[in-house]
Amino acid sequence: MKFSTIKVNGLDVFYRESGDNSKPTFLLLHGFPTASHMFRNLMPMLENDFHVIAPDFIGFGQSAAPEHTKFDYTFANLTNYVDGFLDVMGIDKFYLYVFDYGAPIGFNIAPKYPERILGIVSQNGNIYQEGLGKKWEGRKDYWQNPTPELRESYKSAFQPATIKGQYTGGEKEGSVSPDGYTLDIHYTEFPDYAERQSDLIFDYQSNVANYPKYQKYVKDYQPEIIAAWGKNDPSFIYQGAQAFAKDDKNAEVHLLDGGHFVLETHWQEIGQLILNRWAK
Repeated sequence: MKFSTIKVNGLDVFYRESGDNSKPTFLLLHGFPTASHMFRNLMPMLENDFHVIAPDFIGFGQSAAPEHTKFDYTFANLTNYVDGFLDVMGIDKFYLYVFDYGAPIGFNIAPKYPERILGIVSQNGNIYQEGLGKKWEGRKDYWQNPTPELRESYKSAFQPATIKGQYTGGEKEGSVSPDGYTLDIHYTEFPDYAERQSDLIFDYQSNVANYPKYQKYVKDYQPEIIAAWGKNDPSFIYQGAQAFAKDDKNAEVHLLDGGHFVLETHWQEIGQLILNRWAK
């Protein structure tokens, strides 16, 4: 495993990388509130058959985190930096693994370069209205009426108990290592964290507005998709996984007995799904 940092549009982007770069690339895109460390168990499973690379988004993990008053924390802008990362690294064709916030970023890129996408794993990475859990109803109200009071109330998403609950919710007691959520909680202590993440919570409405574009890409190009979902996820409910199959004859759906961070406990099963389908 290699750990490094490169400049993308003048900002440091941290990434972890393993495998032989002469083999097909697997680009792993993390979600909230985590970073590329969420793939620490999966990458060794894939490295014999793929060139595996996982960047931290700007504002996350070990990448640069400009103050929210000096950087546009939107999903379109985060996409620009992932796109720039691909250019700097010289990555052309690639498989794509998307989770949570990584889904809109990945599905912003896929319609732009459909010929470069070899296949997609969507692990609790939603692009359908039917995949939005009940909590999103309140956020829709906030998007329509973004008062300072509501913005402040959504900062509860960054509290340690909330982050731990995202990992452990829907999982068997004692099955989730504390490593991942402890590191994520540490990152919330960095300056300006709550403000830049609050900007992204507000901008998530742009992703919902883009769902038809993402779905059109799936319908038009019929990419090979593995939808591997924690069926107990309250944020992106399992109907979001099932929706891929209605639009794409090349989609396979796997509902796993876990929650939002199902990769923490089911990385072996998800890794095997990938190897079974795409390893040469």
